[in-house]
Amino acid sequence: MPKKRPEPATDPIPAAVPATALEAEPATPTRPRVVVVMPAYNAARTLERTYRDIPHEIVDKIILVDDVSRDDTVAIARQLGLDVIIHRQNLGYGGNQKTCYDAALEAGADAVVMLHPDYQYDATRIPDLVAPILRDEKDLMLGSRFLGDPLAGGMPRWKYVSNRFLTGTENLAFGLHLSEYHTGFRAYSRHLLETIPYRLNSDDFVFDQDLVAQAVACGMRIGEIAVPTRYFEEASSVGFRRSVVYGFATLRVVLRFLLHRVRLRRSGRLAARKPGA
Repeated sequence: MPKKRPEPATDPIPAAVPATALEAEPATPTRPRVVVVMPAYNAARTLERTYRDIPHEIVDKIILVDDVSRDDTVAIARQLGLDVIIHRQNLGYGGNQKTCYDAALEAGADAVVMLHPDYQYDATRIPDLVAPILRDEKDLMLGSRFLGDPLAGGMPRWKYVSNRFLTGTENLAFGLHLSEYHTGFRAYSRHLLETIPYRLNSDDFVFDQDLVAQAVACGMRIGEIAVPTRYFEEASSVGFRRSVVYGFATLRVVLRFLLHRVRLRRSGRLAARKPGA
């Protein structure tokens, strides 16, 4: 069981939600508290299917953060009984996740699962994803599509090739041997989220890679499990042009990490937060 650590103050959550909705509830003496967060944008067509696959017997709370969707995402989330936070303006994928993690920590999470609500990832794997964190063996767990056959799941070949290239580059820079860094299915320990300054990260898609670089720089323990994936019409997908922008942004994250590690250009983004910050 993870050791309890003092909870630092967090930034205000930029959302129209009653404060009482996110009050921490104590974990049971025998089981840590698991919170699932869903960064959502126009997820009405897939949200319910994603929700139905979540193993609710081990999950204490599900928080959906809506980034000004133009469909019925919020209405469906409320019908399902989720805790819903609505941004007043679109903050981007990374900005959405910042609200997610603020809310999960405020809700007393010991382990936080980030799950895209687009039904692309197999949510039934949540118990295996969080198990190493609940045993205090890992701080970050990634659900990897590449421990299986992502092409069989419908991944476009150009995405396969670009993912392989970026993952190989990051493995060289970070000194790791992971099969994938670019997954939308992850789990974090409370200790990790209280340690890394994730609020300094990009508000765009490269937020995920910023966070991995911070985890490596702060000495966090990282693991992965195989997760089947599904590509279909309703699932969200970044197009080729946005993927090129994302690829260059990822390479900038790698360069920042390397310059920080060799002390040529130190980055406050890659330093652990000060207690109470």
